[in-house]
Amino acid sequence: MEYFAFQWHITDSCDQRCQHCYIFSENNHIQLNEMSWTEMGHVFENCLDMCQKASRLPYFYITGGDPILHSRFWELMQLLKSNAIPFTILGNPFHLNDQVCQRLKSYGCERYQLSIDGLRDTHDMIRKPGSYDTTLEKIKCLRDARIRCAIMTTVSGSNKDEIPCIIDVVVEHQADVFAFARYCPTSNEKSAHLTALEYRGVLEASWQKFEHYKDCGTSFNLKDHLWTLFLYEKGLFKIPEGLQEDMMYEGCNCGNCHLTILPKGEIFACRRFESNVGNVFKERLHDIFTGDTMDGLRDYDRFEKCSSCELLRFCRGCPAVTYGYTGNFYAADPQCWKVMEN
Repeated sequence: MEYFAFQWHITDSCDQRCQHCYIFSENNHIQLNEMSWTEMGHVFENCLDMCQKASRLPYFYITGGDPILHSRFWELMQLLKSNAIPFTILGNPFHLNDQVCQRLKSYGCERYQLSIDGLRDTHDMIRKPGSYDTTLEKIKCLRDARIRCAIMTTVSGSNKDEIPCIIDVVVEHQADVFAFARYCPTSNEKSAHLTALEYRGVLEASWQKFEHYKDCGTSFNLKDHLWTLFLYEKGLFKIPEGLQEDMMYEGCNCGNCHLTILPKGEIFACRRFESNVGNVFKERLHDIFTGDTMDGLRDYDRFEKCSSCELLRFCRGCPAVTYGYTGNFYAADPQCWKVMEN
């Protein structure tokens, strides 16, 4: 049985004000929301109901803000443990220590994701002074507790040239997983823009590092779906024969196997763009997921360039990035160099 993933934002509270954050990018004086314990219980039951009806297993990505700052965080950990449900934490490094990491492990935390968005000066400019060194220090805390440490980077024009060096640092500090995703604009500000060819250059430089470190112990997650195009051009990905017609095998999972839940109950098809499809306190998640709005996101014939591409069922770029730049979920991915040929 396959998993269905819930990215559950339990609080907006956070120690940082990252430049690319969806919560703080447009308004640094917003009211910070936190889901109550009663509301969390309702969300939990709604998620389990969704999975039962869809014949899926639940998997939770607990995040915020920084989820550890939620006043009932450890009670949620106990709830997940009591129901034997696997989970990952997406958070900050500032409240981690050996004791906290051991406690997280005792509740069943499989993985903890931290962020590195550049070398020291760049990262601390984007996030918070001192954040870079603190993040690297906490990798060992997590590994000592036998929690897999994942490092995520948000790639933009501000840090594109530092990605190979970030990979060096991640490997040196023995992180278990490294991946990157592209910056999604949250306003008309485009100073961090990457051209399609610049982004392909990032992939090429990163691939060379991945090959160099392929036996180092760090796994490299090819999270961005444009990796499929990159490997296809290199002859390292081939379209299988005998595929089921109209089946999406890989690529963007929006509308497929995940939903995002925000502290006030809004349901987003994807947190990386404005995709409010309902409210977890007012509707059943299964009804939302099988409803007309979500069906529209699964209407692959509407994708202006991808629909005619041979990689449609394996890539589709990142519609969230596309939406951020164009306001149109179905437009051509602005960093897909293949569409430049058309």
